[in-house]
Amino acid sequence: MWPRAQTTYALLVTNRLAALLGDRPAILDGGYGWLLQERGLPPGEAAESWNLTAPDRVAAIHEEYAQAGASILTTNTFGATEPRLGPLGLSGQSYVVARAGATIAREVADRHGILVAGDVGPIGELLQPLGVLTAQEAVELFAEQIRGLTDGGVQLILIETMSDLAETRAAIDAARLVAPDLPIIATMSFDTHLRTMMGVTPTQAVEALAEAGVDAVGANCGRGPEEMRDIATALVSARRDGMLLVAQSNAGLPELSGDRFVYTVDPAGMAAHAQELRACGVDVIGACCGSSPEHIAAISEALR
Repeated sequence: MWPRAQTTYALLVTNRLAALLGDRPAILDGGYGWLLQERGLPPGEAAESWNLTAPDRVAAIHEEYAQAGASILTTNTFGATEPRLGPLGLSGQSYVVARAGATIAREVADRHGILVAGDVGPIGELLQPLGVLTAQEAVELFAEQIRGLTDGGVQLILIETMSDLAETRAAIDAARLVAPDLPIIATMSFDTHLRTMMGVTPTQAVEALAEAGVDAVGANCGRGPEEMRDIATALVSARRDGMLLVAQSNAGLPELSGDRFVYTVDPAGMAAHAQELRACGVDVIGACCGSSPEHIAAISEALR
C-alpha cells in the first residue's frame, strides 16, 4: 500500500494506474537527458540515439533507478518524434528509436517487478493557430512514437513537460488510438508565474485533462521544489474524483560551476520535498532535470 494513501487509494481503486501499481510504492524515476550528458552523451547528439548505439549505457541508468526504489521507469524517448529526431540525423526513425527504448527499459523493469512508462515529450513545433502543425498531424506524429513504445512493451503512457493543452490532447488521442487499454499520465510544466509557457494554470490543466479522461494529471520540470509546492497545492485543490496526481520537480535550477552546470537541490532536499508533496496529497512522486538515482533513493527512503 502507498505510504500515505490508504484513504486516497480506496477512492481510486477504479483508476487504471492505481490498479496497475497495486502494492508497489508510487515512485517515478528521475532525469535522463541531463544524466546521459553527465555519462558522456556528446553535445548536440540526441539522447534517444543511445537506444540504438549504446543500449547498455541506457540500461545501466534504468538499473540504477530500479535499485534506488523507483516503481516506474520512464523510457529514454522524450524526443522520439520526427520533428525532433530528423534534424539530429535520425529522420524516419521514430518508431525504431521508441521501440528500442521501451525494450531496454522493460528488460530492466522485469528483473525488478516494476513498471515501464512510455515517455512522450512535446513535438517541438507549435500547433495551429500559433504554428503550422495541425492537430491531426500532431496525432499522427505521436502515434508513430507510441506504436514503437507499445511494441516494445510499455505498460503505461507518460505524456510530459507539455505547455499547450491542444498538443497534450493530441498526444492523448494518439495514445487512445494506438493503445486504448493503457493508463495515461499527463503532466505539464508550469514554469512562468505558475503557468505553462502557453498560459495554462494547474487548475485549468486538471479540468481539461480530467475531461480528456486521463488516469493521472500533474506537473514536472519547472524551477524547483519551492514552486512545485505551490503548483501541487493548486493541483490538489482542483482534483477530480478518481484521479491521481503526479509531481516531478527539477532538482532546483542549474548553476555554472567551472565548465559544467550543477543543480542546486541535493538528495536530502528532494527527499524533504517529496514528504511535503505526499502530505499535500500528491499520489505519484518522482524527480526531473538535475536529478539522479541518488535523489530517487533518498525520495524512496523518505516515502517508505
